[in-house]
Amino acid sequence: MVAQTDKIKAFLAQDPVPFYIDGKYVVNSDGNEIKVEDPADQSVLAMASKASPDDAVKAIEAADIAFQSWKQLSTAERAEKINKFADLCERDTEELAQLETLDVGKVIENARGFDVPFGVEALRYYTDLVQKIEFETVLELADMDAKSVRLPHGVVAFVFPWNFPLTLCLWGIAPALAAGNTVVIKPAAQTPLSTVYLGKLASEAGIPDGVINIVPGGGPDMGEVLSSHPKVKYLSFTGSTAVGKTLGAACGANLKPVKLELGGKGAAVIFDDADLDAAAEGLAGAITLNSGQVCCTATRWIIQENAMPSFIEKVLAVLASTVIEPPMNETSQMGPVVSQTQLNTIKNYISEGVKQGAEVLCGGKQLDGPGYFFGPTLLKGSEDNICFKEEIFGPVAYLTSFTDEADAIRQVNSLDYGLANSVWTKDEPRAERVAKAMVSGNSWVNAHNVFAYGLPYGGVNASGVGGGVNSLDTLLDYTRSLSIAEPK
Repeated sequence: MVAQTDKIKAFLAQDPVPFYIDGKYVVNSDGNEIKVEDPADQSVLAMASKASPDDAVKAIEAADIAFQSWKQLSTAERAEKINKFADLCERDTEELAQLETLDVGKVIENARGFDVPFGVEALRYYTDLVQKIEFETVLELADMDAKSVRLPHGVVAFVFPWNFPLTLCLWGIAPALAAGNTVVIKPAAQTPLSTVYLGKLASEAGIPDGVINIVPGGGPDMGEVLSSHPKVKYLSFTGSTAVGKTLGAACGANLKPVKLELGGKGAAVIFDDADLDAAAEGLAGAITLNSGQVCCTATRWIIQENAMPSFIEKVLAVLASTVIEPPMNETSQMGPVVSQTQLNTIKNYISEGVKQGAEVLCGGKQLDGPGYFFGPTLLKGSEDNICFKEEIFGPVAYLTSFTDEADAIRQVNSLDYGLANSVWTKDEPRAERVAKAMVSGNSWVNAHNVFAYGLPYGGVNASGVGGGVNSLDTLLDYTRSLSIAEPK
């Protein structure tokens, strides 16, 4: 079991853990707090001060004031400060990783190996990119001198979910800050700790007061402020499709541009010529990663009929060998789900799915002992089952079979989600055809959950709008276009 560092002990010992506005840690004057729980044993990790809508307004006003000077810095000057922030995040990798593990329930090796370093890399990627691209383009037009200029929006508000608090926060704020915006961040109330810790590092890095503000609070009240306040010029939301629709409608009513990174029901199409051992290993890993609480993961496995028996045998063996332990154990490969609420959601879906005819191939039950541990689960059945159609957000996959390529593509595209799918085959022309035919923002070949800076990632249809993350497109999302013209 990994021991908490002294920094983490001191951070969690605060009563309550404060939030961060205008370069200072503060607490809510009305005394409202958030009980932050360790999902591995249901103990109370900390009490965190709960920001109110009034606190959100203060954060917005501080960000608006800070924007007036932050936008005047050169890209190199902003990059220097953001890179110092990245250096400090890297220095405190262990603290950030432990907070993610304790708060979310993800295994410590994943937090150390992916969540923290890949998030830190976002800061460096965008500070490098912002110094390489041109924000002014001369337009070759007859009878006039003209150019197109890209400028920062101003105050950008972010609403993040509980499954990857740190990584998603850094993915979002890195391009926004590099482009010259200031930010107001609302982390999920269930998992605020690593995000709140960033305030300490921002201050130490010399990020000017008000450039970064962090206000954990209730979703609906805070969402209303962030989507309606006139000084918020752009809103970015990552989370469920249902909440995304609500926030999107609110932003539309206020003529506020919005980026929505929403849910998914990813499909993996496994052809009979695929490397079934690799597919079993990769897809088992997809549903055990973060206990399946990953919006882009493969939860519909659509398998060619004659490959189904062999594939099931192989993937059951992989899942049976998965080490499920408290996530602070360095040997753990899968931890608990985040909360009792999420555990109940998973149970209810499986119960309803079984009522509708699904066969349970493995799992399907909460594990004995403390904490919100749920066994990796495979269900098999027809396409009309609720567990085929709806996002469960747990370590659960639903298996169907297909006869030919057209049948597989039809099943993939039968839902309105469109985030990420994968195709598994040794036939390269077929892989290309199927990848293009699957309606989504991302099609992966012989792998699932593939990310790299410079590789665009985003959704379509019910999975989101607004340009995605991790690429040049993302940086441009956080700028607005201005035309300047003078007749000759």
